[in-house]
This record gives sequence, C-alpha cells and structure tokens, in this order.
Amino acid sequence: MIGSWFTDDEAFLFGEGNFLYSYRKFGAHFRTMEGVNGVQFAVWAPNAQGVSVIGPFNGWNPHLHPMHAHREGIWELFIPSSPMPSHNGAPNSGLEAGSEYKFSIQLPLVDLRIDKSDPYGFYAEYPPGTASRIWPMDSYPWSDDEWVESRSSRQALDQPLNIYEVHLSSWRRNPEDNRVLGYRQLARQLVDYVKEMGYTHIELLPVTEHPFEGSWGYQSTGYFAPTCRFGTPDDFKYFVDHCHQNQIGVILDWVPAHFPKDAHGLAYFDGTALYEYEDPRRGDHPDWGTKIFDYGRNEVRNFLVASALFWAEEYHIDGLRVDAVASMLYLDYSREEAEWIPNQLGGHENLDAISLLRKTNEVLHERAPGVLTIAEESSIWPLVSRPAEAGGLGFDYKWNMGWMNDTLNFFEMDPLFRRYNHHLITYSLSYAFSENFILPLSHDEVVHLKGSMLDKMPGDLWQKFAHLRLLYGFMNAHPGKKLLFMGGEFGQWREWTEVFSLDWHLLELEVHRTLQRFVRDSNRLYCWEKALHQSDASWGGFQWIDYQDADHSITSFVRNDAAGENCIVVVCNFTPVTRHGYRVGLPGPGDYHQILNSDWKIYGGSGVDNPFPLQAEEIPWQGASWSTLMELPPLGVLYWKLGAGSNGKR
Repeated sequence: MIGSWFTDDEAFLFGEGNFLYSYRKFGAHFRTMEGVNGVQFAVWAPNAQGVSVIGPFNGWNPHLHPMHAHREGIWELFIPSSPMPSHNGAPNSGLEAGSEYKFSIQLPLVDLRIDKSDPYGFYAEYPPGTASRIWPMDSYPWSDDEWVESRSSRQALDQPLNIYEVHLSSWRRNPEDNRVLGYRQLARQLVDYVKEMGYTHIELLPVTEHPFEGSWGYQSTGYFAPTCRFGTPDDFKYFVDHCHQNQIGVILDWVPAHFPKDAHGLAYFDGTALYEYEDPRRGDHPDWGTKIFDYGRNEVRNFLVASALFWAEEYHIDGLRVDAVASMLYLDYSREEAEWIPNQLGGHENLDAISLLRKTNEVLHERAPGVLTIAEESSIWPLVSRPAEAGGLGFDYKWNMGWMNDTLNFFEMDPLFRRYNHHLITYSLSYAFSENFILPLSHDEVVHLKGSMLDKMPGDLWQKFAHLRLLYGFMNAHPGKKLLFMGGEFGQWREWTEVFSLDWHLLELEVHRTLQRFVRDSNRLYCWEKALHQSDASWGGFQWIDYQDADHSITSFVRNDAAGENCIVVVCNFTPVTRHGYRVGLPGPGDYHQILNSDWKIYGGSGVDNPFPLQAEEIPWQGASWSTLMELPPLGVLYWKLGAGSNGKR
C-alpha cells in the first residue's frame, strides 16, 4: 500500500468521536492515486482478523482484494476502476457508479467470514438484495443556493411552519400497476400539490435504506443512503432541489434510537457487539426487536453525528425529525424492574444518549445554520427544545404529544359528553409555551386499528366532516407549528397502509373536495396571517377570551402578532347545536370581519353565517371591556380579524 487514505489526525479524531465529516473517508470514494483512477474503500472493524472488498468485479471472492489495517481499527484499500486481468479465473469488469460491493469480514478466533453492507454506503442494491453500491457524491448540479442561503430566516421561530407528512411509497402510485413513483416523478407531482395546499414543508418518513418495507423505513440499515426504491442518490437530490426551487422545505425522519438485526447490517458487525451495547439489558430494544446503539462509544457517536450532518451537507435537508427520543433518554424504557441497568449515578437516565443528542444538535446548528432538529419525545423530559447551555437537549422543536392525545380523545367522544371533559381541549395551554411545540396529527394516529382521521370523528356523515373541519381549524389557530399526515386533508376513509396509494378517487365526491378546500384555505390563512404563527412560543401571541364555557362546549381566544398590531379572534363550537346570539368578549373596539368560517357552504357546511362585520359594543363580557353577539354554527370554528375585509367565501 502506498501511503494511507486516513491521516493520523483523522484516525485520532475518529477514535475520540470528533471526525465530523467521517463520511468523506469511510465507505467507497472515487479518487485518483498516482495517476490511476479507482475507488478507495474504508471500513471500521477493529475486532476483525481480516477484511476484504468483494463484489461482481472480483466474483465475490474474499481472497482477491484484502484490505490493509490502519490505526483505530480502520481498514482501507484502493482498487483501480479500469478493467484488469482476471485473478484465478474470477471475472473482473472494473468499478463504476452503481457497482455493487460488500465487506467480507474474517471473524475473530473462528474460521468464519460474514459479508456486510457498508455502514457508510451512499447507495444500495434493491431489496431483497443487500449489497452496497458505489456512487459519486459530487455529480449532481444543485440550483438551490438562494434557498440554502436564506434558510435561517425562512425557518426562524417567528415564521410559519406547516408540515405535510408523507410516506413516499404510498402517497400516490401508478394506477395501472400499483408501482411506486420515482423521486423525480414525486418531485413534480408532490411539490405541485403541497404548494397548492398551502404547506411550507414536506416531512418524509425515513428514506434511509431499509430492508423491510413494513417498517416504513424506521428499521434502517443505511444511515448514509437514500433508499433505492425510488431511484439513485442524484434522483433524491433532484427531489430536494425541486422542493427548494418551489419554496418548499424538506424534513427527514432520522432514527438513531435503534437498528435492525439483519445479517448484512450493523448488528455484530465485526463478530462483536460493535455498534450496539453488548448486554441485552441495554442493547436489545423490547418494543421493536432491534438493537440499540452504544451511545457511549466514541466511534458510534461519530457515526451518528456524521450521519445527521451528512443529510444536511450532502442533500441540503432542512431539518431532521428524530424518532423515538424518549426510548433513548430512559434506560428503563418499556422494561420491567430487572430488565435494565442503572447509570453510574444510580438513575434511569441514559447519560450517553443525552450527551449524543446534545452534541448532534450542537454540530448541526454550528455546521448547517438554519437546519431544524425536531424531537418526537413523548415523556415529560424538561427543556427538550432549549439550548444545552441552559440545561436543555438543544432541539429546535418538540412534538406536542400531550396536545395530540387530549385533542383526539376529546374529538372522538360523543359531543353529549364533552361538557364533562372540557379540560381536554383547554389543558394544553397550561404548558403550551414550556417548549417550542409542533402539533402533530401524524401517521401514528391512523394505523394499527386506530382508524383514519375522518373515521375517528363521531356522528353521521355530515357531522364527521364538520368535526374534521373544526379540528383542523382549531389546530391551525392553536399556538404551535403544524403537522398533518397525508390523506387527512381530504378525508381518507380507510386506515393508512404502506402497500397502496391514498384513495385519490375520493376527490371525485364533492364532500371530500370541500374538506380539501377548507384545509387549503385555512393553511394559507395560517401562513399569511402573522397573528397565527409569529408568536407561537410565548404568551404574547395568545390570550384566552373564555375557556370555562363547558356547558356549551365553546372556547374563544385571541391570537396576536409580535408587534401586537394585528389580532385574530377564534371561536370554536364543539357541539352540533347552532348558538344564536352568543356573546363573545373582544380585545378592543372596532369592526371585526369574518375571515374563515368552517360552516360556509363552500366547505360543505350548513351555511350558518354572520354576513356583515360585527362591531364591538362597549359591554363588559368574559373579562373584556368590549363584546359582540354572533351566530355560532354547529361544530364550527370562526376566525375574526379586527379591521380586515371578509374574504367572502360562503
């Protein structure tokens, strides 16, 4: 071997967990060495007796291309990419973009080899194949400089964040043969739809390579590879680029909480528990039958931090939603008393995982300004979305699982009983500003016999649709950024499954089109009106008018912009009863114009309306000095803007 691919400094940094751009050296990279074009391979396997590169180019023969051991357990080898003479009769056709390869690892102490895909592989063979593929990461011509340069301001806390959550395999398929669409087809169709519907971001269920379609991507074997199910890495870059050119951000689900036990993957990578904890009380995940990363091992931490940075740097991703954070934070997560080991302080917190999450957030915010990190965290862990220096985990946002559970419980019950459970719809404001929250109505709420969003709603057909309009209108007015899973916006009837397209044919029916129209218009209002998004994380952007009218199941509140110059009054009637002449307190004098009414006929409503602007009367009510009488539609939500003209949609 002439020289070494890794410098001593790089190997040292990797050993201490600080080689942040390790993906630029590990894996397979096209390079020229001493005038010869070829591919440089590198892998970490410190306990292996030997490692070879195998693939079609050498007949999968582990004896033809043995790798050389470097320090810190790193193995490396340069292989010329031009066709070479065969060795021992084995075929050798050269290496090029898309060529398959694996690492053949000689296990310690036994005469046995295992073949593994590349942990740092950029591209993968189509399942059920398990080989990695060589791919040049510098081959795509990006055209999104303007977006990337302005990302910090676009994604600031005072900007709208309205997320459409998507599973690429099942958003839309070819109707003739049920085949999935490719990244480039999805870019054109999905982006046009998302723009029309008023969303600001697309969040993708994991697109990291995974062997089992039924895991929805949450059991990943390729932390540096977009799944080949929809095309090449360049095709996925085109998808992201096209989103950015159309002013749509892209958020990826990222899963550092666990990984599958598939033989070709990370589990027992060099014959030992390399990436995972060895003790099953820490290393086996009881919920998913998977392995848990050893967050305390420097090289594993390096792998995960580099993966997060990789998606921001190489694919221009705008945010990572970190899955199952609660399972990382607690050593006793889903375990009985004798099934877990306390930390060195005797507690149940996973101190190594906490450290990893803080470092990942710190690195991303420093190296990729403006990129968001979002925690799916379902416990009461404090300060998830606060900086590490303030004792927090350093995320930008946290999913508000409490709001989601309480709100859906409230909406799913018969309206007759809501007066006794009024707290479910108001309690979230007692903690709404303790974190930077996203309100999620995600894929998890429409699977495993939970029913679709529409199917959850009680009542007859009309009431189900009215309930759903009310729910979405309430969500878009409630403090916190927004997320809705695909299909919910037009009233998908059946529960979501990953094996079929959404039921787009439902839009042939007026009742589904009118729901979709309401979601589109309320989304646009959320983005247009600063009062609805600018002060999501403080009491300055919210004021209760009345949260105590449990007898009528009515709530009313005010949303304000940061300057306090604009306000929107929101009134929700959670019963199927029209309330005539209902008096509502107002924040001040003037004319209030109706800018949204979920009961307008254009949305499939009954048409209960307030056809003219309402003038505030100097009559004290509900703690306010001003008030007015209004008609409240059944199962309806009204938005009133002070001094603004009605949009006239009736």
